[in-house]
Amino acid sequence: MNLPSIRRSSRRRPSATLRGKRKARKAAKGRSVATVARAGFVGRGVLYLLVGALALRIAFSDGGGGRQADRGGAMAELADKPFGNVLLWTLGCALAGMALWRLSEALFGQAGPDGDSAGKRAMAAVRCVFYGFVAYSVLAYATGDEGSGSGASDRNTQDATAKVLDWPGGQWIVAAAGVGVIVAGLWIAGRALLRKFHKRLRMSEMSQRVRRGVDALGVSGGATRGAVFAAAGGFAVAAALKHKPGEAKGMDNTLRSFADTGAGPWLLVLVAVGLGAFGLFSWANARWRKL
Repeated sequence: MNLPSIRRSSRRRPSATLRGKRKARKAAKGRSVATVARAGFVGRGVLYLLVGALALRIAFSDGGGGRQADRGGAMAELADKPFGNVLLWTLGCALAGMALWRLSEALFGQAGPDGDSAGKRAMAAVRCVFYGFVAYSVLAYATGDEGSGSGASDRNTQDATAKVLDWPGGQWIVAAAGVGVIVAGLWIAGRALLRKFHKRLRMSEMSQRVRRGVDALGVSGGATRGAVFAAAGGFAVAAALKHKPGEAKGMDNTLRSFADTGAGPWLLVLVAVGLGAFGLFSWANARWRKL
């Protein structure tokens, strides 16, 4: 074999590193990752349905029977059920699957023509960290760590706000973080109202009735979720302006604040129903999401 033919054959063979990357990308797009991602959507739906149910309980009773409308309250609600610890482990593993799927998107891109963009990958990385933390808190609660329990979102939010306010320029940092959460909430609500989720779902596989139902769940659930985020961001800005950590609110106190408006508990009822709708929409994603 002459020298030119050797050079041509070497160019045809991909390097071991390139072959490894191709195998990793193929695995990230494979059935196993898709399965854990769908399990993650089911787990997310369970959390939002439980938080919505707890918010309804607060709206229709004095204090909600002592149970907080946050992630910790949802975990405590599950723990009280038969085989509660098994349910918590299942939920934690499902949410860990969601984190794993988001990690694969950060490393290898998302589904769709613009899935390889730097912005999409960065957003997937942020979501990976978020769902990793949520999964860890659920699994920690399942092992007996009560620090992740009911009311933890309010305590953690106020403690973190107090620490940051003591930093040089802490008021500006808390205010900027609050504005960021407000913007994120408005972005979430806006995308829901514009039905941006259509391009992420296999809408053509749904019957007309199912499509209308998923549409209603996606719009109402996403808009409500965005409104709750925006409200929490507003409280963070208020805490910065007043230099009072107690003004910052976690999920539970943010939801309770809706009942303190002129509309009374009925606004909280609407928010609770919207959060439940987002939970059902998450289940629709588990079935029809493009992965």
